[in-house]
Amino acid sequence: MDIDFSLVITLLTLGTGLVWAVDAAFFAPRRKAALEAQGLSAEPDEDGKRPGEPWLVENCRAFFPVLAVVLVIRAWIVEPFQIPSGSMLPTLQVGDFILVNKYDYGLKLPVLQTKILDVGEPKRGDVVVFYNPQDNKTHFIKRVVGLPGDTIEIHNNTLWINGKRVEKRLLQAWPPESPQEIWYEENLEGVKHQIITRIPNQIAGDGTYVVPEGNYFMMGDNRDNSSDSRFIGFVPEKNLVGRAFFIWMHLEDLPSLPSFKRFGPIE
Repeated sequence: MDIDFSLVITLLTLGTGLVWAVDAAFFAPRRKAALEAQGLSAEPDEDGKRPGEPWLVENCRAFFPVLAVVLVIRAWIVEPFQIPSGSMLPTLQVGDFILVNKYDYGLKLPVLQTKILDVGEPKRGDVVVFYNPQDNKTHFIKRVVGLPGDTIEIHNNTLWINGKRVEKRLLQAWPPESPQEIWYEENLEGVKHQIITRIPNQIAGDGTYVVPEGNYFMMGDNRDNSSDSRFIGFVPEKNLVGRAFFIWMHLEDLPSLPSFKRFGPIE
């Protein structure tokens, strides 16, 4: 079962904050007055425990600031994700743990995803985490190929943007004696990255796509193994989560140990 961590953290933050606020406004003053009437101190002890304070209130008071900080960081600064599939090979490998910048494309309310501050827009070549437009809840990660208003043409794994063929340089063919997998360096207006294609082309998707305003055309770097805008459609701006910018750890299937060999920025 998929867990919406943003919703969980938001509810926990609101819940603990509400309990703490209601107690501070109504019940804490009564406990203090009752203790002072008995000649007892209402001040916290060396461990920070307050006389007569219920267990629930004590824990909500302790956890609320931590949850609030986590919520702010995840919602508006940076959020971690793990790569579950090979659609972005060779740029991202299965098991990579990445960081996603939540600020570059504007600040949004947690859960509701309503933008409250317009900061910037995706650039061609950005690696972006977004919600699959087919269900609006599953996280996908792909590269921005088409911007609003662009005409994208794809024919036999060759990409054209607004009538101009995208440059790509052959890196290697594997196996050499009978190539089935071809690696290229693709150049998206100065953003150079590696892509993989296969012989023969293993998936459909060739055609011409005109990107509507407020939408983006996404493609995986593993071109013949990617469920992207060729199949799921254009990605609305409201579905964008953030820009993937850093690999901080890699972990194969348990019980293997984490590796930091891939530590570094995402190109």
